[in-house]
Amino acid sequence: MTEAFHTQGQEVVARYQSRRSRAVRDAEKDYDIGILGGLESHSPAVEAYRLVRTNLQYLAVDKPLRSIMITSGLPGEGKSLTAANLALSFANAGKTTVLVEADMRRPVQSALFGLANVYGLSAVLAGSCTLNEALQLVPRAKNLWVLPAGPTPPNPAELLGSRRAHELFAGLVNDYEVVIYDTPPAVMVADPLVLAPKVDGVILVVSAENSDHVQSQKAKEALEKVGARILGVILNDVPLKRMGYYARYYRRR
Repeated sequence: MTEAFHTQGQEVVARYQSRRSRAVRDAEKDYDIGILGGLESHSPAVEAYRLVRTNLQYLAVDKPLRSIMITSGLPGEGKSLTAANLALSFANAGKTTVLVEADMRRPVQSALFGLANVYGLSAVLAGSCTLNEALQLVPRAKNLWVLPAGPTPPNPAELLGSRRAHELFAGLVNDYEVVIYDTPPAVMVADPLVLAPKVDGVILVVSAENSDHVQSQKAKEALEKVGARILGVILNDVPLKRMGYYARYYRRR
């Protein structure tokens, strides 16, 4: 059985047990923890992301989705780990992929992947460094680059809405096959609402364990007001025991 949240006739489904808390706690020790690279190839988490990736590819057959923004209603719903895993899934499928850490307020991607956060998105947008200086190829991964958040700026939303940001994001889409943006929760700050209209689609992450569904609905409505194309919702933090037969099936493989 699967559970889906329907948005504008589309759906993106993922049911898996989140390892977010452990990943964040141990990120500096080993970026593989909680990431696809540290899981068995037929685990429910890996299969869930493959399903999401496949669904996204079928949503736009004539014009493939090139830029996808990941957000949530509130902090702690797993949107950053979802963005990291989805980027890895596309990269593992042979797509040249860039993961942009557009959450410049509370960045975690550099820690998850064990990368330095000296230069990054904020520095590129401020003109302090070039994109080539800030982009980092992920060790032990093919086809995946990460653009860290960089130093925390006083005005993240203004930077994301700048002309320099528009040119940077357009250039990434031209140079790479898939660009994934990890952004702050849409209810908390304006940053994701500034970026959302500029990408091909938005995925909202909802935690089965920790979500405030009122806030998730507010996030959806706020994104729609700015003209964002909401592709669907990923349901996160679903315990394996609730998956019944399917959980046992994947454990046997």
